Amino acid sequence: MTDYESSTAFLGEWGRFQQTVFFLLCLTSVSNGFAIIAVIFLTATPQHHCLVPADLNLTAAWTNHSIPLEEDDTRGGVLVPSQCFRYKLEDIRSFSERGLLPGVDVNLSSVATEGCLDGWVYDQSVSHSTITTEWNLVCDESWKTPLTSSIFFLGVFTGSFFSGQLSDRYGRKIVLFACLGIQAVFTLIQLFSSSWTMFCIIHFVVGIGQVSNFVAAFVLGTEILSPRVRTVFSTLGMSVFFGFGYMMLPVAAYFIRDWRMLLVGLALPCLLLMPLWWFIPESPRWLLSQGRVEEAVAIVKAAAKMNNIEPPQVIFSPLLKELQVQKKTPHNFCDLLRTRNIRWISITLWLVWNTVAIAYFALSLNAINLHGNAYLNCFLSGLVEIPAYVLSWVMFHWWSRRLSLFSTFIVGGLFLLIVQILPTNLVSLAITLEMTGKSSLSIAYGIVYAYSAEVYPTVLRNTAIGACSMAARLGSVTAPFFIYLRSYSVKLPYILMGSLTIGSGLLSLLLPETFGMPLPDTITHMQPFPGCCVKTPYTLTDTEEKSTAPEETNLKPK
Repeated sequence: MTDYESSTAFLGEWGRFQQTVFFLLCLTSVSNGFAIIAVIFLTATPQHHCLVPADLNLTAAWTNHSIPLEEDDTRGGVLVPSQCFRYKLEDIRSFSERGLLPGVDVNLSSVATEGCLDGWVYDQSVSHSTITTEWNLVCDESWKTPLTSSIFFLGVFTGSFFSGQLSDRYGRKIVLFACLGIQAVFTLIQLFSSSWTMFCIIHFVVGIGQVSNFVAAFVLGTEILSPRVRTVFSTLGMSVFFGFGYMMLPVAAYFIRDWRMLLVGLALPCLLLMPLWWFIPESPRWLLSQGRVEEAVAIVKAAAKMNNIEPPQVIFSPLLKELQVQKKTPHNFCDLLRTRNIRWISITLWLVWNTVAIAYFALSLNAINLHGNAYLNCFLSGLVEIPAYVLSWVMFHWWSRRLSLFSTFIVGGLFLLIVQILPTNLVSLAITLEMTGKSSLSIAYGIVYAYSAEVYPTVLRNTAIGACSMAARLGSVTAPFFIYLRSYSVKLPYILMGSLTIGSGLLSLLLPETFGMPLPDTITHMQPFPGCCVKTPYTLTDTEEKSTAPEETNLKPK
């Protein structure tokens, strides 16, 4: 909307108004980073073993040997007490009453075992209370733990599907604060969950609001800020504040060890952000598109006052007012699959988005399972994202898009594959490699979002980014089950994630190159697939340069 840019150019690029909007919108993303993986502390599974009732009056020897020992692959195969079985109480009580000694008079391998019929005893040195210990989501019920995370991400997927349409219809600002309100209110309602089922239903609703406010704030900032500031905002500002929120989570969880009190802490940032309603304006672009010109003019004049600038008498010309309310040719999701070229570009990008989401969220959720302090590992997982987002911004501005994606995927995948072949005693090196892989995938996540916006034409850009985001949400839904595979083999998640990531890196080489290329306006102007050997720039014809219709610009190959 170049006429809008020229009409509001008198505001400048970095006045008090732009600084306020930039900072406050970035601040809203802190709540997203703070809560997006809070489920790892809510569902944390501490060390546990079967409860042996005290009224059995077992001897000290049989009390200490009532739980069979099993090899723990996560600790290099050392023997640890079984988490899901105990020796049959009738047998060990008989042995105890007869004065027999375990391992001396009785061969323990011949004693029958049974499940934890009387419940479990949980180690409270890390977490005093989680939903896992509250409702015994262990052993035969352990599948409910990753499902809890997946249900949350299903809510995120649902929110991504509807929030864009609601934002286009009712405005960016109202969706932003409505979603913050949903997160705050329903997170507090979770305090009163009386069952795992009730918790998951409410957790799904919390997920609906979780990403939707981020998307609304992202769009609001890109529509209000000037082109140069907009680039920094979209590729760096929102992501860095998200990373700071991510790092705040393990700090809060360290001091709040009860899951219900942690929920109060998760709701607090959303509540504190609600007063920003009176400081963040609605998008003037959106208001113009709805024909609400007077409201758009009032916001621009208020911005001029904040910047100590005298606005012109007429800000938006009558022609611009007409352009904003005229109906455009409608486009929908089906257009992403209508022709062969855009269909293969879309499918390839969906696979890339899906893979990066699987790896990113799986590694984030796995931070609590790494050796060492769980809170420190999670903090480091968030810390590595800050330089990663800075590097993604640098790469996006000066490097080839396709090679940037390829290199970050390959590096991340290789580190994940190397992790699983390291000896179990090299714990520090394994954590370093995993964090480096996470950092590389964070760079890829930052690049692929902006790159996808360059690949698709103006008439389909919002719809296309929404579809890619939904593909990523499907990846985040499956990510918890990649970590669940640790129960079968510690190495299996790394093998799968590393292989998928390297495969997607190779696949990204088929995508067209957009670095230094003009943005396509229509579907026919998109670069060809595969784009590994050719890129076709477009330029305006003499006739098109004289055209005044901004939405119907046609481009032809040089």
